Amino acid sequence: MQIEPREQLRLLDLADVDKSLNRLRHERNAIPELKTIEDADRQLAATRGDVVEAQTAQNDLDREIQRLEADIDSVRSRIARNQQRLDSGAVSSAKDVASLEHEMQTLHRRQSTLEDQELELMGRAEELEAQLKEVGSARQAVEEIRAGALAERDQKWAESDQTISMTQTQRDAMAATFDSELLALYDKIRATGVPGAALMTQRRCGGCRIELAGSELAAVRAAAPEEIVRCESCRCIMVRTHESGL
Repeated sequence: MQIEPREQLRLLDLADVDKSLNRLRHERNAIPELKTIEDADRQLAATRGDVVEAQTAQNDLDREIQRLEADIDSVRSRIARNQQRLDSGAVSSAKDVASLEHEMQTLHRRQSTLEDQELELMGRAEELEAQLKEVGSARQAVEEIRAGALAERDQKWAESDQTISMTQTQRDAMAATFDSELLALYDKIRATGVPGAALMTQRRCGGCRIELAGSELAAVRAAAPEEIVRCESCRCIMVRTHESGL
């Protein structure tokens, strides 16, 4: 491909703009708020299981306490009925009175056992409630940090997007001034992850910084100024000037 040297030189300006675009896009995706949000999401995910587990245990305890309360009420009602029978004189024989009193003693022991179990479960429920409150407070703190980071991220992204858009507009306008075949080659090279064009200085390719020698250097020296020359290592277009050391 034959392109005027001054047109080749202009490729360096386009490469500078593309370099700026790459830097801006990298900076957009490397703002510290993204790491803060990622860490917050990880912490929230880790504690979500703790919350579900604690809530499940709390629900199980609540059901067990309700069952015990129902059993205690049933025992109390039975004791009250027996006591009423004794007080009313409805039970007259000594044998029946003794049997009823023995039953009431058994019911009182049963009531005491059930109430002890209930107190134990209520203590565990209080511990779970405190645990849930602690986890909830910790999650709220993380959520506040995350919300702040999201707001900062969105503000920085808006500023970055505006700068990127302006730079892209500048790039598009500049690219439109180049020969279409040259631009296509430049963009094809750039798509491989290396600069589309770079200044050759002191016999070194500006793209990969490798020094030319031997037959490659001889071929570049022999090439006409209008000829597009490319690095054998990185394949970028090498723009030659008086600094190229040829």
